[in-house]
Amino acid sequence: MAKIVWTDEAIQWLEDIHDYIAAERPNAALRVVNGIYDKVQLLAEFPRLGERYMAIENREIRVTLYGHYRIAYLIRNETRIEILGIFHAAMEIERYLH
Repeated sequence: MAKIVWTDEAIQWLEDIHDYIAAERPNAALRVVNGIYDKVQLLAEFPRLGERYMAIENREIRVTLYGHYRIAYLIRNETRIEILGIFHAAMEIERYLH
């Protein structure tokens, strides 16, 4: 089972998502953030759950979905996964992953 490590950027993305939704719907914000967190926890057991992000070939970056959000993560090795960011589907993910 792999260890999940959140980058500072990913934590900030998750907080920003919460704050944005909470401005209108606090209960929904908590559900979304918890759902994203739960989806990330699946990666510990199923690290290749997401599709390979082919724009970066020299590292194994993958993207999995939760609702309208894309969770980008890096498989460092079989024991470590780094969460890189949480992106709304409307965002150009290419601007943030490089």
